[in-house]
Amino acid sequence: MKFMKIDSLIGPLSIIRNEKGICSIEFCHVAESAEFEHDAQDALLKQAAEQLLQYFKRERQSFDLPLDLKGTSFQEAVWQALASIPFGETRSYQDIAIVCGSPKAVRAVGQANKRNPMPILIPCHRVIGKNKSMTGYAGQEIDKKVRLLQLEGVL
Repeated sequence: MKFMKIDSLIGPLSIIRNEKGICSIEFCHVAESAEFEHDAQDALLKQAAEQLLQYFKRERQSFDLPLDLKGTSFQEAVWQALASIPFGETRSYQDIAIVCGSPKAVRAVGQANKRNPMPILIPCHRVIGKNKSMTGYAGQEIDKKVRLLQLEGVL
């Protein structure tokens, strides 16, 4: 797998790809290793970095990249529902559960949200509590979620 590092509005990010497409966005800079090869010249990684940086400048509202998602069928259904939330809008965990055909699976939606391998590209930050409360964000501090929602004009 190859990766590229960028600095962003919410801190360092690593974009990771495999032979099929972008497979992960990490909230840190991963280190080159036997598993990960740094490649700042890879065309797909450069395209992903450019699209992310455009998003952070409010020049882009959606992404057009090949993604390689790996999860359970329920997780993939949740991630697909997340991807359909428009820029500048939010949904509740219950809204996503309903879209996925499991209206009582609110906690399972939360767990799928937490396991989203591509935050920002698959906008799990746009999911908030039913009472409009800010809840966890991809295992990160809430401030990252708040900054992204501020960027999108939600807050």
